Amino acid sequence: MAVLNSQISSVETGCKGVKVCNTLLYPRWTQLTKDEFDNNLCSQDITQSIVTTKLYLMAKPTFSTKRLRKKLIYWLLAENRREKEGPYHKETAHRQHPWWQVMCLTGVDYFSTLGYQPGIAALAAGALSPIATLILVLLTLFGALPIYRRIAARSPHGEGSIAMLEHLLSWWQGKLLVLCLLGFVATDFIITITLSAADATAHIIENPLTPHLLHDQGIGITLILIALLSFVFLKGFKEAIGIAVFLVAIYLLLNLIVISVGLYQIAINPAAIANWQTALFARHSNFFVLIGIAILLFPRLALGLSGFETGVTVMPLVKGSSSDTPEMPRGRIQNTRKLLTAAAVIMSFFLLTSSLVTTILIPTAEFATGGKANGRALAYLAHLHLGNGFGTIYDLSTISILWFAGASAMAGLLNIVPRYLPRYGMAPSWALLTRPLVLVYTAIAFVVTIIFKANVEAQGGAYATGVLVLISSAAFAVTLAAYRQNAAKGKLIFAIITLVFIYTTIVNIIERPEGIRIAAFFIGTIIFTSLVSRVWRSTELRVEQIEVDDTAHQYIVEESQGAIRLIANRRNEGDEIEYFLKEKEVREDNHIPPSDPILFLEITISDASEFANVIKVKGEQVGNYRILRAEGAAVPNAIAALLLYIRDQTGKIPHAYFGWVEGNPIQYLLRFILFGEGDIAVVTREVIRRTEKNPAKRPGIHVGG
Repeated sequence: MAVLNSQISSVETGCKGVKVCNTLLYPRWTQLTKDEFDNNLCSQDITQSIVTTKLYLMAKPTFSTKRLRKKLIYWLLAENRREKEGPYHKETAHRQHPWWQVMCLTGVDYFSTLGYQPGIAALAAGALSPIATLILVLLTLFGALPIYRRIAARSPHGEGSIAMLEHLLSWWQGKLLVLCLLGFVATDFIITITLSAADATAHIIENPLTPHLLHDQGIGITLILIALLSFVFLKGFKEAIGIAVFLVAIYLLLNLIVISVGLYQIAINPAAIANWQTALFARHSNFFVLIGIAILLFPRLALGLSGFETGVTVMPLVKGSSSDTPEMPRGRIQNTRKLLTAAAVIMSFFLLTSSLVTTILIPTAEFATGGKANGRALAYLAHLHLGNGFGTIYDLSTISILWFAGASAMAGLLNIVPRYLPRYGMAPSWALLTRPLVLVYTAIAFVVTIIFKANVEAQGGAYATGVLVLISSAAFAVTLAAYRQNAAKGKLIFAIITLVFIYTTIVNIIERPEGIRIAAFFIGTIIFTSLVSRVWRSTELRVEQIEVDDTAHQYIVEESQGAIRLIANRRNEGDEIEYFLKEKEVREDNHIPPSDPILFLEITISDASEFANVIKVKGEQVGNYRILRAEGAAVPNAIAALLLYIRDQTGKIPHAYFGWVEGNPIQYLLRFILFGEGDIAVVTREVIRRTEKNPAKRPGIHVGG
């Protein structure tokens, strides 16, 4: 009660007290600006304000769970308005860095696979692991690398291979292909988060200094690491290239030390090589048969190909040359090719040498589930040959880069959705907001971790599926581009590479189908939500800009001298007879006086699968008839945009005249969604109604007949 009297006393001191007290205690007043407080509160009767405040204080506690919930929702939906302004994703300016630094940013994903790749390779191929890895290295250097060097030249702004396919395939088939590929992107990145966290957990648990109590808490620790990653993004995460450079440099140095020590152990212990050779030729003594078996086995190692798609999507961060232009940044392209080549060469060296030393020096039983080398083969050697002190340092470095690889994947997921879906009109409202997306991705990562029981090897198939499908689609895009350019040599080479990747993908899917199941779930979810969003947003204005040529502008100015009347026409022959008959019909149906001038308005569908575009209006004349002609993704939306544009330019309300359509309404609804046509008058009116809230300012829509 003392607090209550004190607060009321502050109100009774005058207008200033009213403002302070009621700002704290009356939620409705907290929405007012300072000037509104001054105008609304100071002009009120002070006694009435005191009574209101007393009643509010007695009826409501100072702490309200409802207010707390509102604050939580506001925080969850809060975004940088400057970056998220409008319904379409806008490319933001990035601080650019030398290519080798950006390579480290991609390397936290690519190079971190050394934490689990040798162990997975040993489980998949056994003694043949080094030979299968050699095939993987050859495919990396002579397959994936040439493909992505070509993609770098065609997507200098970070669009990647998906956008390349989007440009090569038009209309709905291009959009649906992109949606499917986004499902595989989600598979790749989500599994990157869960697999990296699971492997980081393996390094924590198997460290000799870790308390025994944590050894059976693999799933719990993995979930904590993922939750920590989510917390970082909920707080706000910026591109930290400096951290990536430090982590990658330390990690590669430690791996180089471990591998060098491993090679030294092999050199001083020839028996280890003899034992490996015995195991290698135990079943097949023919070397060529072994090569054939290795070719069949190497698809299981394909997760070692990760990182190429990330390399081209981060191109805006790569510093180019002073002569670069926005249309053709040659310096950036050249430096990105250096990035891709250096990363591939470094990774190939580590893949091959790590596979060799782990296969020869580690007993086979240690690679199995529950073994000390399971998911951490190089860490096992670090502890074995360099002691627990160095091994712990290696574990900490591996845990750090694996966790940061999850951050790289999360950042990729948060960037990939705004790049495509909003532009297609296929993004729900929450898809433009970072924090809800982070929570959705985190929930999915939790489910995947629990399903796979935080097992590294079990998730390898799903990870490889996402990686291989993306690389196969990239190879197909490059092959298709070479075909359209009629490059005979390029067509053959890239077609062969594409077939190899397709074979690898199919084998991986057959042997480990869990990857395609997860991808199918993501694809189905993305397609369903995208189509629902497209239908829901179909009556938006959907126009980015209107450009009117001089003739069209002159027609609009002339028409504005009186009533502005436009007749919507679907052009057939485009001759005088057509316009004569159309004008006669509309004037009779709508009782338009013969003395009133009219304009014809014709919209041609450009690509109905696009959501928004720039409308270019041209003025043309056929005989005595003046016509405004334009192209748009949807006829009703384009007409609505033009009517509103004419209203704003002339200050007069235009009137548009349509004829009735006959047929099944459902059929016309589908025609509008798929082909941008349908019941044009009804949809045009609805678009205008949603855009202009004031009925008195809406252009007139007339339907006669």
